[in-house]
Amino acid sequence: MKLNSFNVKIVKKSKRLGRGIGSSKGKTSGRGHKGQKSRSGVAIKSFEGGQMPLYRRLPKRGFNSQKKKERIAIINLSKIQEIIDKKISFPNNKVSLSSLQKFKFINNKYTKIKLLGSGNLNSKFDFEVNFISSSAKAKVEKNGGKISLIK
Repeated sequence: MKLNSFNVKIVKKSKRLGRGIGSSKGKTSGRGHKGQKSRSGVAIKSFEGGQMPLYRRLPKRGFNSQKKKERIAIINLSKIQEIIDKKISFPNNKVSLSSLQKFKFINNKYTKIKLLGSGNLNSKFDFEVNFISSSAKAKVEKNGGKISLIK
């Protein structure tokens, strides 16, 4: 019979703190005298005994631009076709950000617009946009429409 062949796990009882002088963990219960660490419920977060803490050793990372990001509305040709099907007429057959905002198809928070080529356009329209995909450009020009890019 060997010690490592025993199936019984021997668990040592933990020493109960603050149970008198005879227990060897009485009075201050191993916490020393006074000070922050002797009180209950106190943990000095990120304090490393005077060593430079980890959060100060690591370099600063990243940059947040103070300039407000441009808000670009993205709209597909299929959405434009849905608007046309609802019998809404654009002034001078010109689709622009302001006209879409006027009919409340695009929120007023957007400052620029991008036209994408998903879907089909059945009628001739002129577009005034900031950005346009190549497929959307091809489909608009195929119907005889014109595209003017705003910078």
